[in-house]
Amino acid sequence: MTATANFLAIDLGASNGRGFLGRWDGERFGLEELHRFPNGPVTVLGHQHWDVLRLWSEIKAVIERYTRQFDTPLAGLGVDTWGVDFALLDAEGNLLGNPYHYRDPRTNGMTEILFRRIPRRQVFDQTGIQVMQYNTLYQLFSMIHNRDPRLKAADTLLMMPDLFHYWLTGRKVSEFTNASTSQMFDMQRKTWAVEMLAQLEISARLLPEVVPPGTLLGSVSGALKAELGLAEPVPVIATGSHDTASAIAAIPGLDAESAYICSGTWSLMGVEIERPLVNSRAFALNFTNEGGVGNRLNLLKNLTGLWLLQESLRCWQREGHDYTWGELLSLGESAEPFRSLVHPDSPEFLNPAHMIDAIRTFCRRTGQPEPGGVGPVVRCCLENLALNYRRVLEELETLTGRRVKTIRIVGGGSRNHLLSQFTADACRRPVVAGPVEATALGNVLLQAVATGHLPDISTGREAIGTSVHPRYFEPRAADMWEEAYGRFAAVLSTLDERKEE
Repeated sequence: MTATANFLAIDLGASNGRGFLGRWDGERFGLEELHRFPNGPVTVLGHQHWDVLRLWSEIKAVIERYTRQFDTPLAGLGVDTWGVDFALLDAEGNLLGNPYHYRDPRTNGMTEILFRRIPRRQVFDQTGIQVMQYNTLYQLFSMIHNRDPRLKAADTLLMMPDLFHYWLTGRKVSEFTNASTSQMFDMQRKTWAVEMLAQLEISARLLPEVVPPGTLLGSVSGALKAELGLAEPVPVIATGSHDTASAIAAIPGLDAESAYICSGTWSLMGVEIERPLVNSRAFALNFTNEGGVGNRLNLLKNLTGLWLLQESLRCWQREGHDYTWGELLSLGESAEPFRSLVHPDSPEFLNPAHMIDAIRTFCRRTGQPEPGGVGPVVRCCLENLALNYRRVLEELETLTGRRVKTIRIVGGGSRNHLLSQFTADACRRPVVAGPVEATALGNVLLQAVATGHLPDISTGREAIGTSVHPRYFEPRAADMWEEAYGRFAAVLSTLDERKEE
C-alpha cells in the first residue's frame, strides 16, 4: 500500500452537504470536515427544485478552502449524492432549468399511468429496482406525459453527481451505482434498458456511457483549476457516486451474516449480493437491486428513516421550541412505550404539511391513542422505525436464505443511541453503530483504490475498521418487543386490507 495521500470527498445529502479532507497514512484513514452547508428543496410556482448552482458554488468553496489551508497536492477528488434525481443539458452542455426534487408532486399518479403501457412486473424484471414514484423513470415519464418542452431541447441526462463531475472535468458519463437507482438500467445486461424506454417514448440518446465506480474521469479542467487556485492537476474520480454505495463500501466487518442500515433521512436496509435477485418473491416484497462497489450489488429496501422525527422537529421549531437532539432523545426515552404504532412508509408521511398532525391522523383512523407531547411523538417515530426494520430483516432472510447475525448501522442515524438500542431490541440481533461519516469514508476509500494507494476495497474496509470506534448494542426486553411487533404487523395488515378495498 502506498503512503500518505490527501483526498477531497464532497458528500451531498438531501438535507445538507459536506466537504471532507480524507487522509490516508498507509495504515489508517482520517477525516476532517472542511465545510458544511444546508441543502433542501426550493419551491417555485408550486414545484420543488434543487438549488444546483448554489451547490456548485459550495463545492468550489470546499476546494478553495483546501488550497488556502494546505500545501500538499490533492491525490483525488470525488462527489457523491443522493440517487434518482437528474439534470438535463442541451447540445452545448448548458443546464436546462433547475433539477427537480424527488418529492416534487409531478410524479403523483405516474406509476399507475406508466404501468398501463408496461406491466409493473416487466419493469421490475428488467431493472430489478423497487417501485417508488420518485424514481428517475417516473420523473422522466411525467415529462413525456405532460409534454415538457425541455425534452425537445435536451441532449444529455446526467444524474446529480455526474453533473458535478462534468462541471469539474468536462466529461459526460453516468457512474454505475447512481445509474442503477434510476430504474432505467438493465441490471442483468449491465446497460440502459433501451427497449423498455422506447416503449415509453424516452429516447436513449439522452443517456451517456456508464462507467464503474472507481473510474478516473480526468483532472479538474484548466480554467476551473486556475479559478480555484490549484497549483497541481487534481484527478477526479467517479467513486460510488450514489451515497448509499459509498456508505456500504465503508462498513467494517460486513459479511454474509451481516445486514446493514444506512441511516439518515432515509433508511436503506439490506445485504450485499453477487448477482441480481429478480424473482416473484423479491417483486412481491418490493426489494431493489442497486449497484454496489467491488462487483457487488446491494439487495435492499428503501425505507423512511429519521424523516418523521426531522419533520416533527421542524414543527416544534415553527412553534418556537428549539430542542436539541439530546433533549429529544431524553424525552423519548422517558415516554410510555408502544402507545402508538404507525407505518413509517405510509404515503401520508411522504411530504405532509405538518408531520405531527399526519402522525396523529394516522393513529385516529387506525383506532389508536394519539401521541400527545414531545416525548411520545419522539418515541412513536423511533419505535416504529425499529419495528419496520424487524419486518424487513425477516423479508431479507426469506429472500436470501441467510441467517443475519449482526446489524451494522452507519451514517448520521448511527449517532442516535436510542434508535440503535430499539433496533437491537426489535430485531433481536446485536447492533454495531458507526462509522457516522461512512459515505465520506467510502468516497475516500474508492479514490484511494482508483489512484493506487490501496490494492482493493476489502483492504480499505479493514483499514477503516482500525480507524473508527463503533458502539455496540445488545438486545433486551424481548417479550415487550415481541408483543409490540405483533400489534405492528396487525396495523400493517389492516392498511393492506384497506388498499385492496
